[in-house]
Amino acid sequence: MTTDIWAWVHDAHQQLAEAGHRRLADAIYELPGHANEGRNEQLDAAFPEALAAARSLGLPWVEVYLRHWRMQNLLNKRHQGEQALPEAVDLLEFAHREETAGCPQSVCVVQDFAICHARVDGPGYVPERLAVLGETLERIEPARSCFDCLSREYSDALEDDGRAEEALAHLDTAAARMQAAGERLSLEFHHSRAGTLHRLGRYEEVLALLDTAEPAARAGGRDLGENDRRWGALLRARALAALGRTDEALALLPAREDAERHADLRANWTETVELLVAAGARENDAELGAVLAGWVGYLDGTGAHRPCVDLLLAAGRLALARGARTVALTLAATGERKLAQLRRTDGVAGEIAALRAAAEALPVPELPVPPGELTAHLAEAQVPHETGADLLSVALDRYRGEQADATALAVELATVLGRLGHPRAAADLLWRRLDADPASELLAGVLGAVLIDTGDAEGVRRLADRLAATSPADGHWVRARFAAAERRWAEVVEHCAAILADHPDRINTRRLAAAAATELGDHATAQRLYQEILEHALPTEGTPEDQLHRTVQQPDLWHLVTAATANRDWAVVRATGALLGIEFDEPEGPVDEEWQLVTVRATRTNGATADLPALRTGPATARLLPVLGDDLTLNHGDVVVFAPALLEDPPGAEAPEAERVRWRPVFEMLTLLDPAGYTTYWIDGAWPGDEPWAALREGLQESGHAVWAYSGEQYSVTDPGEEDGLLPGIYAAVGVPPTASAAEADALLHRLTADWPHPLAWLGLAEAAGADVARHEEIAERYGL
Repeated sequence: MTTDIWAWVHDAHQQLAEAGHRRLADAIYELPGHANEGRNEQLDAAFPEALAAARSLGLPWVEVYLRHWRMQNLLNKRHQGEQALPEAVDLLEFAHREETAGCPQSVCVVQDFAICHARVDGPGYVPERLAVLGETLERIEPARSCFDCLSREYSDALEDDGRAEEALAHLDTAAARMQAAGERLSLEFHHSRAGTLHRLGRYEEVLALLDTAEPAARAGGRDLGENDRRWGALLRARALAALGRTDEALALLPAREDAERHADLRANWTETVELLVAAGARENDAELGAVLAGWVGYLDGTGAHRPCVDLLLAAGRLALARGARTVALTLAATGERKLAQLRRTDGVAGEIAALRAAAEALPVPELPVPPGELTAHLAEAQVPHETGADLLSVALDRYRGEQADATALAVELATVLGRLGHPRAAADLLWRRLDADPASELLAGVLGAVLIDTGDAEGVRRLADRLAATSPADGHWVRARFAAAERRWAEVVEHCAAILADHPDRINTRRLAAAAATELGDHATAQRLYQEILEHALPTEGTPEDQLHRTVQQPDLWHLVTAATANRDWAVVRATGALLGIEFDEPEGPVDEEWQLVTVRATRTNGATADLPALRTGPATARLLPVLGDDLTLNHGDVVVFAPALLEDPPGAEAPEAERVRWRPVFEMLTLLDPAGYTTYWIDGAWPGDEPWAALREGLQESGHAVWAYSGEQYSVTDPGEEDGLLPGIYAAVGVPPTASAAEADALLHRLTADWPHPLAWLGLAEAAGADVARHEEIAERYGL
């Protein structure tokens, strides 16, 4: 097998585009970038459609390719382990069927299989990883890019087996074979070798290697992306910290927010921070502990068992150094649970036992007040959370008073544990307390919130079943909230309907059901539910404070306006708007006014978001201003309905005046109300100057057309009259209204640009008009468009 993967990708993209499958063709180019750069939302949005298209077209090679890049993202950027294992196994089988075995990406699937097992338990699966990687490396040529990838994975497996010297030797042998075959070593290969050198304590060599690797990558034509720069900085920072050069390490260490966004950075980031803390160069505070605990919980949830244990041990060492007894014990308990999920526990079991012993040896604090008064004392004295957790643990262990007081202590401790990044420990505590105090609505409510926040589906089911035995409505409510958290909107509506059938006075239930109906695009149901809120709500005057949620809130009115707008129920829009103090220009009929400039946030076909300038025409409507391309299902003049909540806060009074003047409200688009029917064509060429361009805009607008410039000052085209000369360029979209034909638009553009010194090209419009396209092809070639 010698097929070049990227040559195949280029050919596949071209063939799909020429066959009219543009979306799938674009996905082939876009998915690797989304996967490698950690653009998870874009990948999740684009992948299902692309995979369905590949399957419907009977393209198994394309399916292997798409699934591989998704796996790369799940494993490398999201650090999934057991969660991704079924897909990794299934993909390996699929990639080695008769119809897919020749796909150049099928070899890469072996890497996915090996990485996934490394995430589950790297040391535990060393024999399997070495076997599958070794067999594959023997049958592929060093000139193939996957030889680089698989060699790095083989080295990683050796490292996980404690054979770092052998791992380095393997990398060096692989490098020599690749270079002998005329291949450049990838930046990732150098990063892998730097990691092995670091494991061997050869930190100066790490820095020297990184100093040469990045220039070599640039020389080879690689444009270093954000991911490359982050990794280079992190590997340098770790080596510098190990050398005691803490100021330099701190300057290079990626921000914690980077590690929050990119899970693959977290292990090395934590190792570096631990070195900096030990050197006294970075603070070891509870905030750091909460961050690390959150990452431990994430890995626990994805089934990345070995990375989870490694990280919790680092978090435990830092907690011990802070004297955070309860946090350290909680981490030890997590480690003890994780041991059962590892195949190989030699060494790590002893570390977890040592963590527990050291945590238990930390001083047990004395209570400053009796247990029953502790919760109030903590709030009044503003005791830090880790200290509070230690005190609450002692109080709960010693409490012998009223059941309700013990429950209050347990709820407070669970709340503090949640704030410290340990929601699973909080849930375990609440379960134990619920067994002792089964009638407590407080316990059930807090436990439900914790289980939903952590995505514990089994815990939610267990609690809902328990509650349903005595109160079916409470069981449905827990299930409805969990379904909402997972965006399973149809289930939300079903559970809320079951509650309302027996309890028609429930207000929050209607709010949740209406929100779910809106997400489903069922605006009629949403409007009915919001109107029922007005009917069943308690009066604002005289309602106790703890029941104010059952009164009409301003958001209820705004949501009703939005739903009624989507339903074109203008009478309800106007009547509800009056309750909000809105004054309309006309007393009846559709609302179509000119209010203010706003921004509407819509979703592109590839899953990315687009912020579109628009003119607000009513409480929940806006008319889009730009002429848009085929990556959006919207266009100029379309009237859309938007959700009432601001997506971005306005700049504060301290912000510069220019920023406050430029600010426009940003709203999320809900649905298209009135399509204007414009068709987009592109014009390209040399910039004619301000006056001719203004005349073009005016002429187009007078005839009902629209134009929107996309190029900036940096855009230029080739000057045909000057050797190596450039001219300022213009690239813009022209919107043709449904009342005009492409031929009419073509003629109009000819007339409006007839006296320009440099002609524009509009090939797509000319083709649609049946006009001479040779002229536009010649312009494109002459001006380098």
